[in-house]
Amino acid sequence: MERLVTTSQAAQILGLSLQGVHYRIKNNQLKSIKKSGKTYVYISEHVEDKSRENEKPVEIIEIKELIKVKDEQIDLLKKNMKWMKKQYTSEIVRLEKNQKKIIEVFNREIDLLQSAFNEMRSIYKPQIQNQKKPQEPEEKTQKPINEEIKYITLQKFTKMMKAYGKSDLEIKTIILTGVKSKDHRFLYDKKSKKVIIKDSDFKDFL
Repeated sequence: MERLVTTSQAAQILGLSLQGVHYRIKNNQLKSIKKSGKTYVYISEHVEDKSRENEKPVEIIEIKELIKVKDEQIDLLKKNMKWMKKQYTSEIVRLEKNQKKIIEVFNREIDLLQSAFNEMRSIYKPQIQNQKKPQEPEEKTQKPINEEIKYITLQKFTKMMKAYGKSDLEIKTIILTGVKSKDHRFLYDKKSKKVIIKDSDFKDFL
């Protein structure tokens, strides 16, 4: 069986130059025919197509290049993942250390506040209880102007606030804010560095 191809196709199939094909046609080494002014060559079906041989190396090179690029991308992604993991781990460790330090500071301040409250209570409560309540004769039927001031412990105040869902940090903030804003419910003695909490209404903190 033979197939009819152009001289250019014959050159590719046979692995020859175009001039080589024409040389073989001239020397009757290749069977040819002319149609519409063009020369066509008869090629046997059993002739090995050398044009495909030339294509194979190109395909192999392209595949190797693709594999190389892919490997480079995989290596780059691995390095990026390793770097990101290291950064995240370092950040988590840093945050955990800061959290522990903050908790330690809050616990120390709460202990200081408790100690200050106890000292203030022991100093000022007897004096307050011994104070006389001056009353005018015409005011006997009215309530005393200065009622006895009652105090609660820091533990009781903390327990009461926690019952309403307040955290240790929020309770500490309430106390410090009350002292700074001169809230009458929170008294602070600079000498003894103690805080006294009045037994009052704390609904505004809930």
